Amino acid sequence: MARQRSLLSVILVLLATFLISCGGSPSEATAPPIYTSAQIQKIQGYLPAIEAVRDRSQELEDLIQKNDWVNVGNFIHGPMAEARLHMNYIIPNLLPGDREKARQVERKLFDSLLKIDQAVDSRNSVKALSNAKAAFAEIDNFLSLLPENTTSTKVSYSRQRGSL
Repeated sequence: MARQRSLLSVILVLLATFLISCGGSPSEATAPPIYTSAQIQKIQGYLPAIEAVRDRSQELEDLIQKNDWVNVGNFIHGPMAEARLHMNYIIPNLLPGDREKARQVERKLFDSLLKIDQAVDSRNSVKALSNAKAAFAEIDNFLSLLPENTTSTKVSYSRQRGSL
């Protein structure tokens, strides 16, 4: 019986030693995640289409104010839908912490586009205009999640001013 206890003690000591040696010390700092050059390249490849749509915000507002519903529909189903598609291509290349935020922003953009489409059907310029502003605000939110060295200075400047 004493022999079994001593054998069990040795096994427990070895197990404890192994577990302690495998665990890292809590003082070890892990490096923050960074973007690879491949991720930056992919983001930069899709970014111009999003920025181009962002720069055309006034064009959509003018179409809504003129009640040019056909062209409003064309704009949200054409360039804005393409920008949303490019956002979806960028999301997997973001850092893990930013991916979920970017998905939420993209969903909000989609909701705004749906509401604009509904406003076009009902010929409601007030609803269309407010949702157009919300859609472009979501594009700005998405651009703010991107690494700083990928966005153009024009977009960064407009984000700093807080303008649409």
